[in-house]
Amino acid sequence: MNFWEYLGSHHRQLLTDAGQHAGAVFGCMVVATVIGVLTGLATCRRAWAARLATTAGPSILAIPPLAVLGLLIPLVGLGVAPTMIALTLYGLLPVARHAIVGLGGVDSSPAGTAKSLGVSRVAWYVRVGLPLAWPSILTGIRGSTRMLMGITAIAACVSGPGLGKEIFRGLAAPDSENALDEVLAGTLGIVVLTLLFDVAYVLLGQLTSGGWAGLRGRGAQPSAEREGDGEGVRV
Repeated sequence: MNFWEYLGSHHRQLLTDAGQHAGAVFGCMVVATVIGVLTGLATCRRAWAARLATTAGPSILAIPPLAVLGLLIPLVGLGVAPTMIALTLYGLLPVARHAIVGLGGVDSSPAGTAKSLGVSRVAWYVRVGLPLAWPSILTGIRGSTRMLMGITAIAACVSGPGLGKEIFRGLAAPDSENALDEVLAGTLGIVVLTLLFDVAYVLLGQLTSGGWAGLRGRGAQPSAEREGDGEGVRV
């Protein structure tokens, strides 16, 4: 049986595994993005907190995913639970870092800008701060998604969902007839999913950047108006 025959005879299982793989990554990225952006909002105006968040991220990412999954097994067992916890943890760190950097570069005095716009500080972040920081946040999301695609494959060692099961099945029986086909099918499937997610993010970036261009312009107007009285604020 060659590779194409293997795909033809196992396409249903491969599509199921691919759907589980994509679903796990997407679901964890949604949670990670929400937590990461909230972390950025909470720390971007506190220098010590921002430094702590940005320096702790790389340190945690240095821990091998396999070690994290192993530590989670006594707490939550095997299967989906340790996979989702590990994916969310690894996914939110780059998003939080990029959110802090993006929001930190928007304005040094959001309270003053919010007052000039006649809105609350929270409303200023929603209307001006987050749209301006969105390109940086989206960069973090794209990087996290690529990373989670690989980590999800590793999670197959703790009975996690996804295409990693194909890879580990082939690695577990290297002398079997379909060993290479299984590893190749799982690997190529992950590559295809990663490319599809990346294309989706590019399209999302193009759509949102056009929709928020007006918000950037309106957010910058008070800066120009206030420069004359020596209180200009960069937005």
